[in-house]
Amino acid sequence: MRAVARSLQTLTCCLLLFMGTLTGIARAELTIEITRGNDQAVPVAVVPFAWNGRQVLPEDIAGIIGNDLRLSGQFAPVPSSQFLGFPSKSDEVFFGDWNRLGVSYLVIGSVTEQPDNRYRVSYELFDVAGKRSVVKGDVTGSRNQLRSIAHNISDSVYQKITGIRGAFSTRLVYVVAKRYSENNTDYKLVYADVDGMRAVTVLKSKKPILAPSWSPDGKKIAYVSFETGRPAIYIQELATGNRERISSFRGLNSVPKWSPDGKKLAVVLSKSGNPDIYVLDLQTRKLTQVTRHFAMDNEPDWMPDGKSLVFSSNRGGSAQIYQVELASGEIKRLTFEGRFNSRPKVFPDGKSMALIHKGKGQTDYNVAVLEFDTGRMRILSSSPFEDAPDISPNGRMLIYAAQGGDQGVLGIISADGRVSFRLPSTEGDVREPAWSPFLN
Repeated sequence: MRAVARSLQTLTCCLLLFMGTLTGIARAELTIEITRGNDQAVPVAVVPFAWNGRQVLPEDIAGIIGNDLRLSGQFAPVPSSQFLGFPSKSDEVFFGDWNRLGVSYLVIGSVTEQPDNRYRVSYELFDVAGKRSVVKGDVTGSRNQLRSIAHNISDSVYQKITGIRGAFSTRLVYVVAKRYSENNTDYKLVYADVDGMRAVTVLKSKKPILAPSWSPDGKKIAYVSFETGRPAIYIQELATGNRERISSFRGLNSVPKWSPDGKKLAVVLSKSGNPDIYVLDLQTRKLTQVTRHFAMDNEPDWMPDGKSLVFSSNRGGSAQIYQVELASGEIKRLTFEGRFNSRPKVFPDGKSMALIHKGKGQTDYNVAVLEFDTGRMRILSSSPFEDAPDISPNGRMLIYAAQGGDQGVLGIISADGRVSFRLPSTEGDVREPAWSPFLN
């Protein structure tokens, strides 16, 4: 595939994938499939929470926590079939039992139904080797909040052990589709929990939806929709569903990316001829052209300080990644290794970026990480076609689109490449993932 065509992935390859390979029904919820495990993962036991209520416990709190910790790639939950006991209170914990199982950390808890039909969830984390309680807490919520409570407990456990903020309470947004015939496809913009559950449809359309991007406060999403027959950029509030079309110039209106302060969008427009990078002030609606080149400049992303953008361009003859300083307009090339580099996404600490990389002599397009200081390129994944990487707000995991057989799936991989998962839909094609910021 020519570099020119690949440099416009969002408006070409994604469309081809949506319209050429979609089969079956695209359902919103995803399922987790382990594709690569971490042999250095820390053994942890999450005991089924004791239930004090009248009917069946609405959610498997321990199961959600265990899945979250497994999804991080840093922990290996021990199967409950190996447990020697099922404590729910601290005085029921016998550390020798868990030592014999090789468990490093133990999570116990209980759920109690309250008179007002709310639920009190108590939990406690133990360091087994140190024979001590590390953290404990009580959280109260409604039936519909139990899954959120479980994710919050996962965040607490993860942060206490690793010192890094957990991202299990964040959300994903992605595009799914249902194809009836060659010219009849339904598209949905969907957001869900990181584990693929509690999926909610944000937008339905008979035309493609592309490039969703979260606002820094997690309250809005910007995206590209072809609902009028040509690409336009919209902003939509998740809580109300209110949406506004903010860019519909002639030609391309593509790849909106929020600035770190949430006041601007970087966008790709071709209203002057060639695709170039622009910055739109959302309050004044002032539009500033950032790049001016006869080549195709595409796929912008912000550096964390908001002073510069990275973007892909074929101005050097093949798709490569560049950085532009907004104040001076100075541009420098960032990638030199490989015949193709695109879809840059900067890590939250600003020290590296994820990208799609194709090496010399290779046919696969894979997720890679480039370290800015050293220029070192690390290939993280190895399936034939991958696209659209995004990064968890704590910088520990990446999500991307991949081809799984005859359908598009989402992949999640740790930033060190040690563990990976697939999040396929039970039926249909899934593309264009974006990971939310921290939401609490």
